[in-house]
Amino acid sequence: PRRGSTSMPKIGVIGSLVWDEIHGRDPASGVVEEWGGIAYALSSFDAHLPEGWEIVPLIKVGVDLADEARVFLGTLQRLVPGARCIEVPVPNNRVVLHYQSAERRCERMAGGVPAWNWAELGPLVQDLDALYVNFLSGFEMCLGTAEALRRGFPGMIYGDFHSLLLGMRGDGIRVLQPLPNAAGWFGCFDIIQVNEDEMNQLGPDPLSLAAAMLSVGVSTLLVTLGPRGAVYVTSGGADGTSAGGPIRTALVAAEPVSDPLDPTGCGDVFGAAVCSRLLAGESLETAVAAGVRAGARNLT
Repeated sequence: PRRGSTSMPKIGVIGSLVWDEIHGRDPASGVVEEWGGIAYALSSFDAHLPEGWEIVPLIKVGVDLADEARVFLGTLQRLVPGARCIEVPVPNNRVVLHYQSAERRCERMAGGVPAWNWAELGPLVQDLDALYVNFLSGFEMCLGTAEALRRGFPGMIYGDFHSLLLGMRGDGIRVLQPLPNAAGWFGCFDIIQVNEDEMNQLGPDPLSLAAAMLSVGVSTLLVTLGPRGAVYVTSGGADGTSAGGPIRTALVAAEPVSDPLDPTGCGDVFGAAVCSRLLAGESLETAVAAGVRAGARNLT
């Protein structure tokens, strides 16, 4: 919490509310339509934040789904009073997901929710204590805005790179691609989360990638490995949040899930749980273990 502050500590959550149409999740139930994107992370924060913390959504929503978004936010218990999404006069982001297997899918996105710029974000983050940024469309902000956010916000910034590593074809199909000016992006975050495929897009050698991140001020790299759990590399001491200490790495293994149903959102649930438990003062190892458990529960 901010030194001398008398109000409840707050975490700002930046990402995209996405309306998902999911094919192949359960052949017996057909197509599923529901909120996705940052909805998974918001729900995870609602469950895992330490007592007293409040959620501040920094989320733009298209005019066509603004009412539905308001209803969803109303289901959250830890939301700061009066919080709402910012309505924009464009169609909301929608994603069609086709699962080929439990871990492989084809994703097609449509919609036009615009990116944040620093003139918009700057005034909104001044009274926050931490930030969680999840690139769910990949267009939440440009590098210049991320750099301004890093310069203008002194608290911890957690970044899930996800769709920063996804390009978009003319038909909306998302495809993995390298990240231009990756080192510049790295320097904007204290903790960075990627999955295994995204890590491979950032570089062929995981240890060199981790070294590149730590050299520009990142304290912890988290790599989710699906059913194998998650790996962390950190120079941030026991809690993984302040760079400059000895480098440590470990695998936090996942427990088997007997009845897996849908992997959609597991990484988002994982990241919000990890971030929440770090804000509670728990060790990095304990926080990652909590994230792995949360992701497994989401799988069911």
